[in-house]
Amino acid sequence: MTAHYHIHPSIGIARLGNSPHGYYLEPDAVGARPIEANPDGSPMTDAGGYVRVNRFKDDQGRIKRQAAWFRLFRGDEHGSDVEVTLDDPEIKSITWTAHVANKKAAWYNFTELEGNLLFGEDNSYQARKVPLRNADVTDDRQKLIIDPGPRRLTGPDQTAPFSADTIPADYRFGSFPDKPKYGDQITTLGEMRTDPQGRLLVLGGFGHSGGDEDITSFAGANTWHDDIADGQVTAVITLANGDTVTAKAWVIVGSPKYAPELVNISTLADVMLDVAVRNFDLAPKIYADGSFQDDYIAYYDRDIAPIIETPGDYRWVANVPSMLAFASPKFDPRDGSAENAANRQAYAELFRFPGTTGDFSNGQTGQLFAGNGIEGVAEGYGAPMLPLNSGNNSVTNVLLQKFLTLTETQFFFLKQWAEGKFTNDPAPDPAYGLNPLDIASVGNCVGLPNCPGIEVTWSCWNPPIYDGALSLKRAHDEAYYNAHGLSPSADETRPDSPGCEPGDLTKRMAIPWQADFFQCSVQYINFTDPLVNKTGEGIPLPPTYYAYWWPPQSPWQVITGDVTVASQAASGLPAGQQALYSRGINTFSQMIAAWSYLGFVVNVVDGPSRGLFPYFVETERNHDRFQVAAVAVGQVENVITGANTNFMPVWFLKPEALGSHRNTKAARAIPRAGGPRL
Repeated sequence: MTAHYHIHPSIGIARLGNSPHGYYLEPDAVGARPIEANPDGSPMTDAGGYVRVNRFKDDQGRIKRQAAWFRLFRGDEHGSDVEVTLDDPEIKSITWTAHVANKKAAWYNFTELEGNLLFGEDNSYQARKVPLRNADVTDDRQKLIIDPGPRRLTGPDQTAPFSADTIPADYRFGSFPDKPKYGDQITTLGEMRTDPQGRLLVLGGFGHSGGDEDITSFAGANTWHDDIADGQVTAVITLANGDTVTAKAWVIVGSPKYAPELVNISTLADVMLDVAVRNFDLAPKIYADGSFQDDYIAYYDRDIAPIIETPGDYRWVANVPSMLAFASPKFDPRDGSAENAANRQAYAELFRFPGTTGDFSNGQTGQLFAGNGIEGVAEGYGAPMLPLNSGNNSVTNVLLQKFLTLTETQFFFLKQWAEGKFTNDPAPDPAYGLNPLDIASVGNCVGLPNCPGIEVTWSCWNPPIYDGALSLKRAHDEAYYNAHGLSPSADETRPDSPGCEPGDLTKRMAIPWQADFFQCSVQYINFTDPLVNKTGEGIPLPPTYYAYWWPPQSPWQVITGDVTVASQAASGLPAGQQALYSRGINTFSQMIAAWSYLGFVVNVVDGPSRGLFPYFVETERNHDRFQVAAVAVGQVENVITGANTNFMPVWFLKPEALGSHRNTKAARAIPRAGGPRL
């Protein structure tokens, strides 16, 4: 029997935080809370299993970092997958290597979908004449990359920082940015640790950002850097018999997930599974010989329920009564009978259909108030179509994708369900034959829309970056990087690409990340002209519709959760009121300074009612960093007494809350496409 060793998750997700001490472990299931970590990095457990995170900030109100948690598993030809550690007598030693980097400053400016080669070679960065970031740097653009070089650990309870002062002596390409004019100098991208059993934890940076120029766009600005990162993880396992085997994985360091239990309609797992289904023969019963299989029987709980139920969870982070109604249909969606067929068909007709080339364009340029049905021919019904989110480009007039569609695989599942080709029986476990940790890790990230996204962007649609299902293809080994360093210009999405380098998955994101996070929560989208998003003045073409980007990652409206006299006095609001999530943060520079003051949206119901009646509220907001004032609203001559005047609470950051960003220059946000930013 031949054993195979693998790292799971295959793509781990770490998240930034500004606490210098506390951290927790990434979730082990989609929509699960992260796991508390013991001081030695091992998972905290009790009689019920893993202890879930209750507080996401430390005692001083600083956000704890999330550690990507990598474990080794041994499998065989029979499909068994068992975790192995240094406690296993067959394992003599494990040497972990991690190499993370940030390539943002060396890449091209973010230009929505331009540069995506799924639209053809005519859409390359060069053909579209997309300018480079920091184009005035013409000599040694490799120095624009934040590259600490590789780090290695062998044995339990070890730590290695990814810092400027620990660049390996034999790695001559290490680089970090100089001290900026505004903000913070970046001196580390985090660290790697092993726990007592030899598992690997990778932690990211502390949310530092700095630059020399004003920020006037959600895409950020030249001269800026942040400590987002991604890169490759390798384990060399020495067996008791002296043989060695190698396993690989990837780590992505993203921004905090402020609603950790809520899930996006199309997650990064959905996108990556769609790529694997259509390009890597992951599930021939679903897709084979270039087409979806019409005789496939979908599994309701795995394939259908997330499409129907997930939009309803947006109500905790956005004001979306229409999606809440769609998530609670007036019929039993589990009923596959012929008598219920008309209900299923009518419901499915409310979803836009994606294109057939992987570009998702067909269904996103059409009108909002027109059903397209399974066949795309139904008449309009007067209701907004689903999902009611922005598409991958509702911003510019090049390659428009106004409204979100499901992935092609998700839409196929919906079609099968509408036709009654589904079962309520449990789906095979594990799903798609993959380790559940692989799906769980990326399942808590944004998949669609990608403009640019939150953790990663549209490069994840592109098959050339993978060598299998949820497995990223590596461009080179560490010996190559020791000789050549990282490339500032190689495009890993090209058909002839050798694969990804450290820093490639995050290089297309906003720089700094706080710029996009601040401005991209809601969108005003024209729904009448399929060829125009904006007028020549940069204003959304009227009439427009109010849609969201990715509220589980970047909430817009939340329910206040303060229930004591003191906390309500500090917050300025009663419990249970819907409020603007980012209230008090009114400019790019304020978000760069104040991202860690924002609250976490969590389910506060305990006991048996937790799953039956969830109640998600804003918690842990740093009220002491804000000042709330009651502003009188009315005609001047009518402001005589409080009895005949309306008062509205308004929030402001206290001057001392700006910290090192007190003098950061950043213009007030121009709303992303005319949408509100209060």
